[in-house]
Amino acid sequence: MSPGTRAAARPADASAAARRRLLAQLPQQGVTDPQVLAALDRIAREQFVDEAFRSRAYENTALPIGHAQTISQPAVVGLMTQALFEGGARPRRVLEIGTGSGYQTAVLAALVETVFTVERLRPLTELARQRLQRLGFRNIHFGYADGSLGWAPYAPYDGIVVTAAAREIPQSLLEQLAPGGRLVVPVGPAGSQLLQCVERGPSGPVSRTLASVSFVPLLTGKA
Repeated sequence: MSPGTRAAARPADASAAARRRLLAQLPQQGVTDPQVLAALDRIAREQFVDEAFRSRAYENTALPIGHAQTISQPAVVGLMTQALFEGGARPRRVLEIGTGSGYQTAVLAALVETVFTVERLRPLTELARQRLQRLGFRNIHFGYADGSLGWAPYAPYDGIVVTAAAREIPQSLLEQLAPGGRLVVPVGPAGSQLLQCVERGPSGPVSRTLASVSFVPLLTGKA
């Protein structure tokens, strides 16, 4: 794990019982990779939600973070992260589209060498930057930009994780994958979204479905 995980270790006053219950649920939801479970254990989710929702931080549910956005449920964060490592893959450089609260960012940064994260909402990217720097992460690069376009100057990436639902698999993101790299993205309209993992194979992209999910839509532009 990266040095950032030490700084982001759980505060002593966190609800240990609620955390243990959550961790016990995750394998039943398909999150079985030991290193991903360890990262979810160490990253203090209560530090990424508003004070009003701190008591619910270890529920396996999405929670509002303002600006019509949410922090994803831990099981989905686990599934998306796990997809990058399946089959013995060892991604070093990962792009995240949609920084949001910074929770998924932190989980990724605990496991890979460098995370590049892009957010289209300035208040969220600034808050996440401050939060993650305060927690001691030094392997994250932040961008305020239209995430639907990816982050071409730093491409190619070993993995790309999209935390909002696209209408279809974004070609612009596939083009920023390294050979063998994986794009994990929810696809489809509200009510019928599927979490897709697309690998850039030698004969073209190969896609598989991971789960049914519910995400806010992937929007263009900046705000």
